Amino acid sequence: MQNVTLLFLVLTALYLSGCSSPVADYDRPDISDITVETELRRFDRDLFALDTARLQAGREELDRAYGEFSFLYFDQLLGLQDPRVAPEGPDAFLKGFLTYPATRKLYDTIQIVYPEMADEAKTFNTAFRYLKAIFPDRPTPIVTTFLSEFSIANFIYGNDELAVGLDFYLGADYPYSRIDPSNAVFSNYLTRSYNRDHLVPRTLKPLLEDIVGPPAGERLIDHILRNGKVQVLMDILLPEIADTARIEFTPDQLAWCRENEKNIWAYFLSENLLYSTDYKEYRKFVEYSPHSPGMPLEAPGRTGDWIGKQIVKAWLKRHPDRGIAALANRVDSQVFLDEARYKPKR
Repeated sequence: MQNVTLLFLVLTALYLSGCSSPVADYDRPDISDITVETELRRFDRDLFALDTARLQAGREELDRAYGEFSFLYFDQLLGLQDPRVAPEGPDAFLKGFLTYPATRKLYDTIQIVYPEMADEAKTFNTAFRYLKAIFPDRPTPIVTTFLSEFSIANFIYGNDELAVGLDFYLGADYPYSRIDPSNAVFSNYLTRSYNRDHLVPRTLKPLLEDIVGPPAGERLIDHILRNGKVQVLMDILLPEIADTARIEFTPDQLAWCRENEKNIWAYFLSENLLYSTDYKEYRKFVEYSPHSPGMPLEAPGRTGDWIGKQIVKAWLKRHPDRGIAALANRVDSQVFLDEARYKPKR
């Protein structure tokens, strides 16, 4: 650890001049005259309200009410039409699912934690108003809640429709660590964010990733800039959400990144990581991970996302005439980096 700390001190000396502060805030569009209708549907409740004596009719009613989501849930998530999963037929399997004690207990817990979601609906509404102001041609998303049995937390489908598995947001008191200790999904560094504060940002993330599109290439810089664009859009759409929830860092991790922005950037450059195409070499800088390799243990995983956010903020500051919507344009990463003229603060 002493060697790593020394390395960071040495790297700091490499960049002692020409630093400018990144954008402190964003020039958000005026949404005072923009109204959208936010629809937050509780599929979890409608599903568990089905009469188990008439499940086929109940499923057909849900099909009509929820359209494509109903198909995705029953066929893709539960596998009702797969004879290997449901050898006795879809209705027998669904009855077992709805009456299984562990599933009922999970459903009951969800209803205790989320008896209503008025605050979330309000936050989504603000985000969708900003979305309409920036990208007027995109539809207003519909948000659907469901019980996934810990299989998937969020996804996007159809025409910008969003789905959220409420069992991934039950809070610090829920015993996630006992579900499957061998599964990294239930590691402490991930489950600490399985709470209400993170529900809206993580539900929006697949949409923002769709808007920005995939990385422009296979290099670390391509992933950094793509994820940085997602983080900046997250900031703009969710001004009332805490920074820590938007980027999914703890307060200490966020403080460390702010204090070590220059050191993180210097490390990427000194280790020739920025233009590496070896995903295994750099993935922990842009994927969920307990920490960023080669950096002090205080450094969270996804430090690349943090740096990407600062680069994108610098680009917006230098090019306000292009507007926030330009972040959806697919641009060569080197061109974007050159235009940003990013210089990390000390």
